[in-house]
Order: sequence, then structure tokens, then C-alpha cells
Amino acid sequence: MTARNIKIRKPAKSTKKPRGRWLSAASSDPLVLYEKSVQDPHGEVEFIDQVWKERRPRLARTIREDFCGTALVAKAWVKERPRNVAYGIDLDPRVLDWARERLSQRLKPAQRRRLHLIEGDVLKVRTPPVDTVIALNFSYFLFKTREALRRYFRSVHAHLARDGIFICDAYGGSESFEEMKEERDCDGFTYVWDQHMYNPVTGEVLNHIHFKFPDRTELKNAFTYDWRLWTLPEIREVMQEAGFSRSTVYWEGTDESGEEGNGEFSPTEKGDACPGWVSYIVAEK
Repeated sequence: MTARNIKIRKPAKSTKKPRGRWLSAASSDPLVLYEKSVQDPHGEVEFIDQVWKERRPRLARTIREDFCGTALVAKAWVKERPRNVAYGIDLDPRVLDWARERLSQRLKPAQRRRLHLIEGDVLKVRTPPVDTVIALNFSYFLFKTREALRRYFRSVHAHLARDGIFICDAYGGSESFEEMKEERDCDGFTYVWDQHMYNPVTGEVLNHIHFKFPDRTELKNAFTYDWRLWTLPEIREVMQEAGFSRSTVYWEGTDESGEEGNGEFSPTEKGDACPGWVSYIVAEK
């Protein structure tokens, strides 16, 4: 699976009883576990609509999900409205085949016709201009130099409609620079985020996702990410260099305790110096 990762904000713990099929590493599909523990496709679709309502006099109709993996957001997008169209791009043919095999279970025939899954490099694949390009779960962190990141952002810019919007996310905070592990209970399994290595000289990080089960079995290194940990100012500067007219950071609010994210994001020029945070960056063509 190409460059997919956890959002550091934690979903509420599940109150459901564990399902038997999740009790062993041998009987578990890592891609299903990833979808259940990491992704929030409906939340992403809602955020795309929020941004367009705030910044444009219309809603987006077409999106391109770069580094799409199982294309969960693209699938949610075509289900949202009957005229929505989505393109999903990923380098890994195995993951795309996995996604295609499950289309009939997840989408109606009319919805499947509006979803286009493409195997290829996001720097080389050509698609029609779209309203929004998304690069989520920090997938674009695989570009480790400013030149490479700028090349990707320029490609995004070229594939956007005249009033198009690019949406990506980023993570940071003091804990993001630590070599540490964090566990979170999910529905019948435990998700482990492993910040295995951080090099302060180059900004490179090596992260893993492991899955643990009640029978003491484990899927170790189910997913691995060899990235550069980009900061928000760096990302926004490169966006400007790539031709975007404006970029805005959307910062997550907190719950009543002030300790956990509430899933609501709003524009800001000042964030909190907290141990861990996730934000969106919205760039306008």
C-alpha cells in the first residue's frame, strides 16, 4: 500500500464486542484493519464540502484522490451525490485490485461508473481537470526534497479546474519528533503506531503500523512509511512556489476537556504548541 498512515487524532473507543474474525493475525486482512483503524471517509467528504461552501459559490463535483490505496474516500464521494465523479490514483496494483474486487459490494452500478481507479504515478498520470485534488494521511510526505515536493504540487495545480482547491493534511507537535509507540483499542484488535526512527539532520522519519490481537498474535510492520516530516510553513511556502494563489491551515478544535480533538476544523493563523496535532492545508488555484 503506497504511503498511507494514521491520523493522530484518536477516534472514540469502540463499545462493540470484538468479532471472532478479528481475534487472530492469521484470519485478518491488513487492508480491512487499516480502513477500520485509520480512515474516516465520511469525515473527509464532509470537510471537502465545508471548504467549498466557505470558499466558493458552489459545491465540488469532481475529485482526484492521490495515493488512494483502497480508494475509500473516492468511493464515499461518488455515493454522496448522484453527479459526483472521482478518480483514484495509486502505484500499487495489488491494492487497486483489492479495491476493484469489492466495488460490487460497496457501490451501486451507477456509482461504479462514476469512479475511475488508475494505476500509476501521481506525477505522470493525466486526468481531466477536477474541482479538488486530495492527498490525505500525509501520503505526499514521501517526497523528501523541496524540488520533489514542488514538482508534485505543480502537477496538482495543473490538474485542477480554474477555481480548483487542493486539500492535504499534515501532522506535528513535540511528540512527532520522538521515537515512540502508541496503542489504540479498536473493534477486536489493537492498532499500534510506531515512530521507529527520526533523523533531526534530514527530517526523515521511518514509521510502522502494527496490529495486535487478543490471542497474542500480531501483524508486525503491516505498513511502513519512509518519509520526511514536513512542517506547515515549509508546505505552504512550496505551495506558493508551485503557483497556488493562497493556502490556509485548518486547525482542529478540542473537546470539553481540552485534551482531545473534536473533529471540527476551522481556518487559523495560530495553532497550539501541543504534543500532537493534525491539520488540513487548503490551497486555492
